[in-house]
Amino acid sequence: MKPSVAAGKGLDEFRAEVSVLTKVHHCNLVTFHGYCVQGNERHLVYQYMPQGSLARHLFQWKEEGLRPLEWSRRLTIALDVARGVEYLHTLSRPSQSYIHRDLKPENILLGDDMRARVSDFGLVRSTEEGISSIKTKFCGTFGYMPPEYALTGRVTRKLDVYSFGIILMELISGQRAIDDTRSEENTHILVWFRNRSLSSVIDETIQVSKETQHLQSISEVAQLALYCCANEPEQRPEMSHVVTTLSLRAEQWKPISEPEIKDQIQEESLLEQLRRWKQESEGGSSTDITG
Repeated sequence: MKPSVAAGKGLDEFRAEVSVLTKVHHCNLVTFHGYCVQGNERHLVYQYMPQGSLARHLFQWKEEGLRPLEWSRRLTIALDVARGVEYLHTLSRPSQSYIHRDLKPENILLGDDMRARVSDFGLVRSTEEGISSIKTKFCGTFGYMPPEYALTGRVTRKLDVYSFGIILMELISGQRAIDDTRSEENTHILVWFRNRSLSSVIDETIQVSKETQHLQSISEVAQLALYCCANEPEQRPEMSHVVTTLSLRAEQWKPISEPEIKDQIQEESLLEQLRRWKQESEGGSSTDITG
């Protein structure tokens, strides 16, 4: 166990985090052991995650003397995060949905087995059954917030889906969501990602060769990332569909002798899956709460 100093957080944020942590339990959410309040000091006690944050392994691996993440490991981490968020959105409580509001690599923690858990629930908000969205003051981290949130202040589950799409782009590229070293128009990773070919956005530490299925898998995940970051919330998939898509990719991961290598982000099987959830949504069978 390791205490997390929460003195810098506002009291309301601290109480909100404790409230959520006592109600949610999932293998891909950080395990909460307790809290302590003493004067102005507030501490949260979590399960110790010895490998630190995903940000450490994506952006500081050289400085920390770590090995860069292999693509198969990145894919597993993405699936772990998606399952944790899916639980918050639809599975944690029958009549209530939790929205994280601050998904980013710094809030994804890794154990010794390199399996991921979502952490930091200080900005989580809940919606009751049948409520499409809630209005809040603007919070979260710049670069991971969708455009409609800045315009309306309204929170839906599709906010987390957008943030997750940005994280997928970071996993593929090893680039930060906001990077001032890129040209001004490409400072945000979404613009940079959209404007480049697939081969030019793949992290150079990921070994892509003709003897592996890497490029096909990365192409599929890149396409999913772009769908998650669609401009209109209703065009983004639910996290349950994201989990299904990533599960298939992770389970099917195996070398093949002659992969079909494409230098573009397209894969018919994935597009068909995403069209299916869109048709279900339009047909009224989806649990979409974007309103």
